[in-house]
Amino acid sequence: MPDLTLTTFDWVPEMPRGFVRDLRVRWALEEATLPYRVASVPFGDRSAAHFAHQPFGQVPWLTEGDISIFESGAILLHLGERSAALMPADPSGRSEAIKWVFAALNSVEMASLPWSMFKFIGDAGGTPGAKFLDEFLQIRLKYLEPVLAGREWLVGSFSVADILMSDVLRPVDRFDGLAAHPACRDYVARATARPAFVKAHADQMVHFAAADAARAGA
Repeated sequence: MPDLTLTTFDWVPEMPRGFVRDLRVRWALEEATLPYRVASVPFGDRSAAHFAHQPFGQVPWLTEGDISIFESGAILLHLGERSAALMPADPSGRSEAIKWVFAALNSVEMASLPWSMFKFIGDAGGTPGAKFLDEFLQIRLKYLEPVLAGREWLVGSFSVADILMSDVLRPVDRFDGLAAHPACRDYVARATARPAFVKAHADQMVHFAAADAARAGA
C-alpha cells in the first residue's frame, strides 16, 4: 500500500466538482509520479477524527506515515520536497517557487475566490459587493498579466507554484473573467492541458460520480 494517502469528501454537490481542492494534490502527485491512495470522509457528518486532521472540517489532507498535513499549499510544499518535478533543486529557484506559492494563495486567491463564489451562486453583478470584488480581482489580474506574458511558467520549469496559481485562476476562467487578460488565460490553458492535470481532474470527477451511483443504489 502506498505511504501517501489523500483524503477528500466521499461526495459533493454538482457545482464544486472539478474544483474541490483535493484536485491540487492529485495533480501534484501525478506530476511527480508518486504512488498514493485516496480515502474519503462523509460530506455531511464530520466526525471528531475528521477535525483531528483538518481543524476546519475541510478537505483535503495528506497522510504519510505519522505525518498528517492539511491545507493544499502546505501539502504541495511537502510534496515539493520529495520531487524535482515539483520544486527547483537550486536554492534560488526554490525560493522563487515558494514566493509564488504564497502569492497565489494570498494575493490572487483572496481576490479570485470570493469573485468566483458570487458567480457560482448566480449573482448578476449589480450589487455593491459584487462590484467591489470585480474591481479587486481586476487589480490583481492587471499586475499578474505582464508577469505571465513574459514566461511559460512562473519559475523556469513547471512547479507547485504553477499548480496553485493556475488553479486559483481556473474558476475565474470558467466564468470568462480572464477575457481581458490573454496571458493569464493562455497560462491556465497550458497548465490544464498537462496530462497530470487531465488525469487528476478525471479521477476527481469519477470519484464523485461513483458516489452518485452508490447513493442511487442505496
